[in-house]
Amino acid sequence: MPEIKAYIFDAYGTLFDVHSVMKELEELFPEKGESISQTWRKKQVEYFFLRQVMGRYKPFDQVTRDSLVYAVKENDQTIDEQQVAHMLESYRQLKHYDEVEEVLKQLQGKELIVFSNGSENMLHPLMEFSGLKPLFTEAISADEVKQYKPSPAAYVYALEKAGVKREEVLFMSSNGWDISGAKSFGFHTAWINRSGLPVEELQLEPDAVYQDLSGILKW
Repeated sequence: MPEIKAYIFDAYGTLFDVHSVMKELEELFPEKGESISQTWRKKQVEYFFLRQVMGRYKPFDQVTRDSLVYAVKENDQTIDEQQVAHMLESYRQLKHYDEVEEVLKQLQGKELIVFSNGSENMLHPLMEFSGLKPLFTEAISADEVKQYKPSPAAYVYALEKAGVKREEVLFMSSNGWDISGAKSFGFHTAWINRSGLPVEELQLEPDAVYQDLSGILKW
């Protein structure tokens, strides 16, 4: 395996379970929590993709708010501003996956970076709340360059912050589109395929596929 000098981790879906808000959604919207949670994440991704393509950038907190409101409406429910604020705060307190902390502890001494589309006002409180922040060298937001992953400009920024060559990076994400973007850019990639999905048909195969983050310890 190649020499890896920087381990770069996506946050949402990779380190943190975006559907850990489902219980609170269910309390607000009985029998609709799971459906709203699934649509919320789906539209969140769609909206930052659309904004990137249209050149109408908004930070991730705005995208997350808009996609929540849409998801509630799609499920024939209504949500007030107080409830929106409550759910956005819950997104700053997502649960991390069971194996994450132990894997990070085993990688101490390496350069470990979180690189997320999440805006700083979402990402940093999440890192603090989880207790994982001290285990990382740095946490980087794509909002700092106003370019969402999988835009090449986003990965350029992460590479500059890491201070290594692109072939010295192992990039990890649970999101197939993010792995495709990182692979296209020239990073080594490990797809954390938590949902057992097929590889994206973009002719950009990940270097490795694991069910959870424990697999990267092979590197």
